[in-house]
Amino acid sequence: MSAYGDFAYVYDEFMDATPYGEWCALLVELIEKYGVSKPVRGAEDALESERNLVLDLGCGTGTLTELLYEKGYDMIGIDNAPDMLEIAMEKRAESGSQILYLLQDMRELELYSTVGTVVSVCDSVNYILEEEELLEVFKLVNNYLYPGGVFIFDFNTDYKYREVIGDTTIAESREDCSFIWENYYDEESRLNEYDVTVFVQEEGELFRRFTENHVQRGYTVEQMKKLVTQAGMELVEVLDADTHEDVTAESERVYIVAREVQK
Repeated sequence: MSAYGDFAYVYDEFMDATPYGEWCALLVELIEKYGVSKPVRGAEDALESERNLVLDLGCGTGTLTELLYEKGYDMIGIDNAPDMLEIAMEKRAESGSQILYLLQDMRELELYSTVGTVVSVCDSVNYILEEEELLEVFKLVNNYLYPGGVFIFDFNTDYKYREVIGDTTIAESREDCSFIWENYYDEESRLNEYDVTVFVQEEGELFRRFTENHVQRGYTVEQMKKLVTQAGMELVEVLDADTHEDVTAESERVYIVAREVQK
């Protein structure tokens, strides 16, 4: 499942326009509205250690994880790409945060305790290509949620892959690196395969070239709602990730909030 090798080391540069601050603000708003986790600001909050734990599932290079930590949450970050986690841990060293990072595949999620909140953003769940495996991921999340805890995740819709980015090529050039992003979408399987070719300047006029292959699956809102309930969670809210309003047939990215109700 892991596709991030060399690309991990230029990931943040090419994702510098990603609105992580806005995503963090929305997550905090949803946690406060529906969840049980609170920022740890004193001894009383610390006593509720499990309930106030927040897991960032598919944390990547830890940008969002750090932002949530800055909001006061006791954070755990999990990713299955060693190179991405290496960068996340470098950020931890620079910031002095106390985030726990674990190298795990979300399909084999294993924690030492329950957590009050699980978040998963930046279309991490789209890397799970089989519906049956995604259901197992959701069941594992539900298993590790503190009673009443919430799972907040986003995903790219089938509409986005089919109508917006499928079979398109994106290219971007920076001062010391550039990339070519080629998409190939298969409507029957709903799989979007993309090859990312990156050129990184090393010495003088010399550039190093590497290519990575990624595959994601497009899911419909109805599929995700069904999987959430089949996993034993309560569906709480579904909203368009861009407008923060109700989803439409043309929603490209969607947030779902689900709650642990009874194991």
